[in-house]
Amino acid sequence: MAPERLSEFDLIEHYFAPLAGPAGLGLRDDAALLTIPADHELVTTVDAIVAGVHFLPDDPPTTIGWKALGVNVSDLAAKGAAPLGFLLTLALPAQTEAGWLADFADGLGRAAALWHCPLVGGDTVTMPGPLTLSITAFGVVPRGEMVRRAGARPGDILAVTGTIGDAALGLPLAAGQETPWSGALSASERAYLIDRYRRPRPRIGLAGLLRAHASAAMDVSDGLLGDAAKLLAVSGVGATIEAQSVPLSDAARHVLAAHPPSLERVLTGGDDYEILCTIPAGKWSAFAAGAVEHGIAVAPIGRVTGEGTLDIMGPQGPLSFARLSYTHFSQESA
Repeated sequence: MAPERLSEFDLIEHYFAPLAGPAGLGLRDDAALLTIPADHELVTTVDAIVAGVHFLPDDPPTTIGWKALGVNVSDLAAKGAAPLGFLLTLALPAQTEAGWLADFADGLGRAAALWHCPLVGGDTVTMPGPLTLSITAFGVVPRGEMVRRAGARPGDILAVTGTIGDAALGLPLAAGQETPWSGALSASERAYLIDRYRRPRPRIGLAGLLRAHASAAMDVSDGLLGDAAKLLAVSGVGATIEAQSVPLSDAARHVLAAHPPSLERVLTGGDDYEILCTIPAGKWSAFAAGAVEHGIAVAPIGRVTGEGTLDIMGPQGPLSFARLSYTHFSQESA
């Protein structure tokens, strides 16, 4: 059954009303009613993703739903915010099948339940172009405690969560492209990298620690080096990053062992959805210990400086790359 055979009301009632939280009023009203806790402020973020640009058109619909919400919840996490809910705008190609919608809603619902971020409203339309969806997510922080990009100071430790580069390496594998390094990976490593591309893991458990300890933070969406440059620029500072300190998965290490030039893809490829933050040196021990308690790996990768430049150091000296942020789906992305 294609979506055009359902009224908009029936489509929402069947696939999306089950995902709604109380603020969504059963998705039967024209607006949601959000309650903000006393002494808190509202944090909002929005991301649109388009088939063929931000995900592969034949990606499993469960992972498309997951990723659409994940990229927004990742932004909330980096601000130190607790998720409150989200709005969904879904522009569907006219030929979309009911099975696709069911799987999409399943992936979206699983992500919403995991991150305690219920659907509160939105809109659905059909269109002749590619699948396009936009999510606006809402979160809350104690008044005056949102962690901004601006705030890094010379002497701060530059740190990142999780591992970097997995999603950028997973993209060509998901697209079925041959690379100089794909043969070096086991089947389980290939599956791991593809999953990291399709299903981000927002570090929402770190929100409270960021509020308590970070001087600045943002999530890594466009590439570690490019996003570091953005954070440093708005803070009016520079930094030195030690490339060998950037945390890597075993799969990424195997890629670099087989094809060292892939370091550029790892550091600039994007879609990591990890948190990049700056921590005053005197707060690092408490921050790192708290992250361990939450089961989230954090690694220091450099120091903030006052020079206003971003320097990347390798074991043999300074490194330079053609670009700091990678462009997906260009010829170079293969």
